[in-house]
Amino acid sequence: MKFTAPLKGLSLAAILATSVAFPAIAETPADTFVIARNTADAITLDPAECFEFTGSRIVANIYERLFLFEPDDLTKLVGGIAESYEFSEDGKKITVKLRPGLTFHSGNPVTAADVAYSLSRAVKLDKTPAFIIKQIGWTADNVDEAVVAVDDGTVEINILADLSPALVLNLLSSSVASIVDMKEVQKHEVDGDMGYAWLKDNSAGSGPFMLKNWKANEVVMLEAFDDYRQGKPAMNRVVIRHVAEPSAQRLLLEKGDVDAAMELTADQLKGLAGNDDVSAESYPKGYLMYLASNMEHPVLSKPEVREALKYMVDYDGMVGSFLDGQYKIHQNFWPSGMWAAATDTPYSQNMDKAKALIADAGLDADTKITIDTLNKSPFTEVAQSVQASLKELGIDSEIILSDGATLWPKYRARKHELIVARWGPDYSDPHSNADAFAHNPNNDFEAKLTGKLTWRNAWPAEGLTELTDQAAAESDPAKREATYAKLQKMVQEDSPFTIMFQAIGTFGQRAKVKGFVNGVTSDQAYYKTVTK
Repeated sequence: MKFTAPLKGLSLAAILATSVAFPAIAETPADTFVIARNTADAITLDPAECFEFTGSRIVANIYERLFLFEPDDLTKLVGGIAESYEFSEDGKKITVKLRPGLTFHSGNPVTAADVAYSLSRAVKLDKTPAFIIKQIGWTADNVDEAVVAVDDGTVEINILADLSPALVLNLLSSSVASIVDMKEVQKHEVDGDMGYAWLKDNSAGSGPFMLKNWKANEVVMLEAFDDYRQGKPAMNRVVIRHVAEPSAQRLLLEKGDVDAAMELTADQLKGLAGNDDVSAESYPKGYLMYLASNMEHPVLSKPEVREALKYMVDYDGMVGSFLDGQYKIHQNFWPSGMWAAATDTPYSQNMDKAKALIADAGLDADTKITIDTLNKSPFTEVAQSVQASLKELGIDSEIILSDGATLWPKYRARKHELIVARWGPDYSDPHSNADAFAHNPNNDFEAKLTGKLTWRNAWPAEGLTELTDQAAAESDPAKREATYAKLQKMVQEDSPFTIMFQAIGTFGQRAKVKGFVNGVTSDQAYYKTVTK
């Protein structure tokens, strides 16, 4: 298969000065895209380690991967550094030809050796996102033989697990598979760390922008790369200012001090109406909010009770009030806006049906359950709505609010009863969520498969586990898509999960800004398409 390639302003000192004082200016420079967002989650910009929302967005604009999703079609995988690829007949090897003439920001050529080094480095460092490409069967001991540079422009990738070719390509499109400049990184290696300490706050990529400066909780500054493969971006500079408070973000946006404000509340976005200089924007995000029932619980494990939960949720009431503009109704485990997503929503609140199901379950009059969730909005409000619906069904409940440091270990230890939680894909393939919602190869407590929501809720997922394995290995895209449709239906109809909502990404931007594209996953933010 062949791919064809698509297609100086403020000083650093001035930018840094604005990061704290927020002085009023007429407007941002014409060649600079200025973003206000809370960047407190950014802890590293090394693609082998970065797994946070802010960092992932920045990494996506600094680095290229073999394969990626371009902003003109976020459902279609295309070549990044790869010009073409070919699978062997047995589907166990990919021969990838690189685009000729590509260079890193340093001026070094992009070669197959850089590809092999980058993938090997990510596996050997084994930081949080490494599990994504380790699914291909790679380990620190075998990756150097699995990914081999044949010549400067050709790399052979051996697949050591039973995976569909499409799944492998999607895994290689993830942020952890970004290609780094081997020579530049090795120049900064200390005690065999493969440049780990240096690359946390420096860059060695070939993407549309270069990292010029990063001051944690103050500012990130990117500069356009003249020799980017699709041409130099229209914006010479991207500045991301750390602004923690949404109210401060809105003020900066309306004054013209920033071009985009990423964390405005629903009310603040509505408040932009009538101002012709700004607009409210939205996009689908991959985060799902769901109820989960611990199948070791004597009441919640009853199929009638679990079905009643699906009919008691006030979906419309919540999205019409406190979730307005933040979430939409979505009832399948794979988010809309992504390949193979099912978008049917067969459940709506029907308390008569829910009460009949509860009656069929024959619950004791003193039945009481606990509802765990995060101690922040909108999770507390969702839990309160669930509590009110349970009360109408004759079930008393207690809400237990916790921060993430307390809640997630409790959930991973199966110590919850009913939980209001969220989940998002780790990479752009339905296996990412199927592996969590429909796959449980060992339900024993000692297995500690905490990354699987099935295991956390003590659900064996019998039949679905085997079907998930089949989908992951299926080479025919149409058959694979049909299998994921079946899996989503099965989880929707009979599982511990009541999937309720999908997040809506919202932000405000100046009317003059065009082409700022945000996708379902956190690494689908594109600055190269922005014009003003």
